[in-house]
Amino acid sequence: MSYQKKLSYFVFALILITLTLACGQAETPTTPANPTPEASATPMLDRETLIPSEQGKITPEEDVYPPRSVTDEYDDPVPQPYPVNTAGGEDSAFIMPDGDTLYLWFTPDVNAPVEEQLTDGVTGIYVFHKTGDGWSAAERVMLQDPGKVALDGCGFVQNNVIWFCSAREGYTGLLWFTAEFTDGEWANWQLADFNPDYEVGELHLTADGEELYFHSSRAGGKGGYDIWVSQKVDGAWQEPVNLGVVNSPRTDGWPFITQEGSELWFTRGNGGAELWRSKRINGQWGEPEQMFTHFAGEPSLDTEGNVYFTHHFFKDDVMLEADIYVAKKKD
Repeated sequence: MSYQKKLSYFVFALILITLTLACGQAETPTTPANPTPEASATPMLDRETLIPSEQGKITPEEDVYPPRSVTDEYDDPVPQPYPVNTAGGEDSAFIMPDGDTLYLWFTPDVNAPVEEQLTDGVTGIYVFHKTGDGWSAAERVMLQDPGKVALDGCGFVQNNVIWFCSAREGYTGLLWFTAEFTDGEWANWQLADFNPDYEVGELHLTADGEELYFHSSRAGGKGGYDIWVSQKVDGAWQEPVNLGVVNSPRTDGWPFITQEGSELWFTRGNGGAELWRSKRINGQWGEPEQMFTHFAGEPSLDTEGNVYFTHHFFKDDVMLEADIYVAKKKD
């Protein structure tokens, strides 16, 4: 989805309040033999058949605003190969620390209304696994009971737990849920354990599970979205604190914390998004620096420091599609 759409993503559930069982029947989930938590998924419906026939794949050569590195630390980004990227919309990349498993959010038509995405049978979270010559075929990650309606996104995976936002049958509005990898499948989805009054947007937890970073337009920010952090104390998430120097009057969001907790990567911008980074020194986040420009957003890093992110293709102020790119960290 475009960044303009993503800025309204957390209010789209107003469309879904009147959902009924008549919205569609999902296929019964199946799981691969001996799956790992990173691999748990169901074979996807054929997502590519719903990509509009007139929608050809945009190549980097045709890209009006190609993403660029603005630092000597990284090579210029390149798109991930098929089957990760298609002529549809690949968004919200999340790479596991070892770099071998990639999650993303897919929709066949980035300009389709949300109510169509809800019922098309293919929009949702997918997973790919590194192979000897690229990536495996896409697998749909199912986080809802068969026959029940849900539109899931914003996937974040840690160990055997996935956090995801969802507008789903039986609930009002867009809420955060978790699911556990149990007996070979994702199951036991339930509401996330932080206070809904915190107004949590897209989130990231530190490797030790003790800090919750998220963006929000909650009161007390500098403008647009700001990045906030909540500390877990005695098993309970505390009142969020604004990150201060990290934020700006522009929109700052979609945070990612590196495994060792020393770098915060995030998206800045209202229209043309950019990737920025802040370093934590002596326990304090420093003034952020721009890392990538030209419609680069939602960063996710592996332990080698390679940056996976979403790139949106625009022409004449119209968003055409979205792909997942990676920028390799130089030796």
